[in-house]
Amino acid sequence: MSLEVINFGCRLNAAESETMRRHAEAAGIKDTVIVNSCAVTAEAVRQARQTIRRVARERPGIRVIVTGCAAQTEPATFAAMPEVDRVLGNASKTAAETWIETKRALDFGIGAEEKIKIDDLASVRETALHLVDGFEGHTRAFVQVQNGCDHRCTFCIIPYGRGPSRSVPAGEVVTQIRRLVENGYREVVLTGVDLTAWGADLPGKPRLGVLVRAILRHLPELARLRLSSIDPVEVDEDLWRTLAEEERLMPHLHLSLQAGDDLILKHMKRRHSRADAIAFCAEARRRRAGIVFGADLIAGFPTETEAQFRNSLTLTDDCGLTFLHVFPFSARQQTPAAKMPQLGRRTAKERARRLREKGETALRRHLAGEVGRRRNVLFERGGGHTEHYAEVRLERPWAPGTIQDVFIAGHDGRRLLVA
Repeated sequence: MSLEVINFGCRLNAAESETMRRHAEAAGIKDTVIVNSCAVTAEAVRQARQTIRRVARERPGIRVIVTGCAAQTEPATFAAMPEVDRVLGNASKTAAETWIETKRALDFGIGAEEKIKIDDLASVRETALHLVDGFEGHTRAFVQVQNGCDHRCTFCIIPYGRGPSRSVPAGEVVTQIRRLVENGYREVVLTGVDLTAWGADLPGKPRLGVLVRAILRHLPELARLRLSSIDPVEVDEDLWRTLAEEERLMPHLHLSLQAGDDLILKHMKRRHSRADAIAFCAEARRRRAGIVFGADLIAGFPTETEAQFRNSLTLTDDCGLTFLHVFPFSARQQTPAAKMPQLGRRTAKERARRLREKGETALRRHLAGEVGRRRNVLFERGGGHTEHYAEVRLERPWAPGTIQDVFIAGHDGRRLLVA
């Protein structure tokens, strides 16, 4: 065993993990596990710590480097673990020099005062594009075009782990995607912490729709372009028009909704209402027939009543959501929501269970509606995904990275089955 990256959390972390792996390998780092952590919930932090202990227990003598959002927001927590050799912050983790310096420090010994290398994210104003040729073990590529967030939702610790919003210029993004396409990637996913904020810090303040149109115009050979999580209130007219006109922009949007009750949304300091979410989904369907939606939803937010929670349950039907990503509320100590009257872990987990059951019903309904149709499937190792992001189970091997028109013969409740 030489070098391994264990990734937690979002697609942005997945993109950054590949960059870190390549820089660490180039620096000559061996017999090391890099844990790229997530801080979105207390459970995510717990899982990272649990993984670190397991790795050290199962692989005696292995070196452990921890980075990511949890390392940025709780560096002392990880530095105090005897299993951890170094803690790196988000600002410098994707820089080649960081890994050259880390190799030197590991080889010559790290003192307690040097174990933590965390930069002040508040002063960071630019984000660099991470040029890679491919993504180990993936048939789709993740391209980071934006980082950080300027909003302050009351539950969210991520701005403290990522810093202010900053964008990669469109020309650099097109160059990177061209490189990936030339290396055989058929699908690219644009990622960011607040993806629809892309461009606000660039000259002329372009919007995300400008970037998407530029990618598709300059790269006709790119088969599929997909967006990671977006904020519906930030979708611009160029993006709407591209969604309607360009089949290569996949008919699947993952929405940052968080709740379905107006008062809870206000307490969360979100910028949309329940009616806004419903209207957005209706408008998207008007512009692109057959589009499907995923959504992030939080269960058990402080002060949430049963009636307010039911508004989140019914939002699934009113918006026509298909893929639910459900979080039981987790108080993060640096956030305003941690100071609000808490409902308790048991209530949050129970409401999350009910939301997930609602999501499972919605997913089965969508899968049943796909049976008998023909879909284009991007085949991956052990499975695949349709244009609408429905997972496909393979009964026979297909070449990973290929896109095939297939007949949907059935489903097993979670995945589609092909003939």
